Amino acid sequence: MTDQSTKASLPAQSPPVEPSPPGRRRSPADWLRGDSAEPLRRNLGLIGVLVFLVIIGAVTRPELYGDATWVKNNTFTILQQASAIGVVTVGMTFVIIGGGIDLSVGAIIAVAGVWSTTLATQSYGTAGMIFTAIVVGVVVGLINGVLISYGRLVPFIATLAMMVAARGVAAQISGKQTQVSADTTINSIASTRWLGIPVLVYILALVVAAGWVLLNRTTFGRRTVAVGGNPEAARLAGINVKFHTVLLYALSGLCCGIAAIMLTSQATSAQAAMANLYELDAIAAAIIGGTLLSGGRGTIIGALFGVLVFSTITNLFAINNLSTEAQNMVKGGIIVAAVLVQQFRFKSLTHLLGRSSS
Repeated sequence: MTDQSTKASLPAQSPPVEPSPPGRRRSPADWLRGDSAEPLRRNLGLIGVLVFLVIIGAVTRPELYGDATWVKNNTFTILQQASAIGVVTVGMTFVIIGGGIDLSVGAIIAVAGVWSTTLATQSYGTAGMIFTAIVVGVVVGLINGVLISYGRLVPFIATLAMMVAARGVAAQISGKQTQVSADTTINSIASTRWLGIPVLVYILALVVAAGWVLLNRTTFGRRTVAVGGNPEAARLAGINVKFHTVLLYALSGLCCGIAAIMLTSQATSAQAAMANLYELDAIAAAIIGGTLLSGGRGTIIGALFGVLVFSTITNLFAINNLSTEAQNMVKGGIIVAAVLVQQFRFKSLTHLLGRSSS
């Protein structure tokens, strides 16, 4: 009787569990085929495109590519040409990842550049010109964000209207004339080199590095992806979607202000027609770099590679004396191909997931 009561008071013992057999380790090849490595695969593909373009240049103009000094200088030329549009593309990438679009970046650069080169602004010196360009860019970006978030305008319509309005303001301020920059410090930015590398390239590198950290290592970046991927879920998670959208367009305006100073330095002047079609180049570079047009996905490094691809194409056409029309047709074809790759890839993925769940 005592033994039975003692046994009843003891806790029930669970049956022994057989150890599960160790699973097969994932090889590097398995990881490369997974979705997590998709940005790496795309970036490697863009590097392959750059190498292919260089090979085309070497085949079509062997006398130029046989000169090591020319190759070095031409590389810096490509990077300088990519610097301003690269800075704009960083801001554009954030906007698109956040589920928006900004068609006014070229016009924002124009109004920021013109405003910063007026005689009144130049009288305040270098700091006054830089401060004006950045403030004008941020303010116009804020207006875009407020119209979209709180005015409930479609981003396409709001930024399209701003594109027209900002060009008009720039033309009004400049009197439809080219405004010459008399500031030697601003003008020397494009011609100055540190350790043999142009200052414009350093500026691009700093903006890209800051953009990468902001997107991948901060709460702001995670919220940007969440807002672009599913705004309603982001709102339910406690994110102020409207305010965050305003910040994204302000960030785009900030990048435009920086680019305005860079372009003013390169031309030693500013005018209402500057940065024409920059919005299309920035959107195209972001797309071929892997940024999803519907939002929620994108990389800063991929966008940078997209800028370099377009700048290399422009340089390749220039050294071969080919027309701008042909260059634009090639760019258009690249954009269409990039969008088609995105579309079919996600359709195939959705179909695969549907089959797996059934």
